Amino acid sequence: MFREMRRFKQQMTEEECKEILRHEPRGVLSLIIEEGYPYGVPMDFYYDEEQNKLYFHGAAEGQKIDAIKRNKKASFTILDQGVKNPDEWFYHFQSVILFGTMELVTDHEEKYIALQKLGEKYMPTPEHIEKEITRDGERSQILSLSIEHMTGKKVREK
Repeated sequence: MFREMRRFKQQMTEEECKEILRHEPRGVLSLIIEEGYPYGVPMDFYYDEEQNKLYFHGAAEGQKIDAIKRNKKASFTILDQGVKNPDEWFYHFQSVILFGTMELVTDHEEKYIALQKLGEKYMPTPEHIEKEITRDGERSQILSLSIEHMTGKKVREK
């Protein structure tokens, strides 16, 4: 179902892709909205390697939620920060594209764990995490992307 990479010499290993997922802060979640239009939205995420899923949080209603309810298929794209060598005008960077299916997380324990892990990735202290979860946790919607296919590419912008 998924195509092989045309530029296979630039293809990253699975472990290199996972390294990007572990460390980069955000990417773009792409869904299909009304009339078949693509909808890309920047999202923070947490990668759960054991479950091979990404977790996101957001509002419990809106265009993203409506799109997922209509069509669970999605892609997520992540770029690293890139490196520019001093004697070059172009950047070297890596990108990862994931394909999979989205779910609205309804299990309370899974939701709490995802909120905790997202907090650990983005917030400065455990106290901040607990404060945010206590204040906004119940009204937050956790989303998961079960990864079905992943590719990564090393790019030289030249």
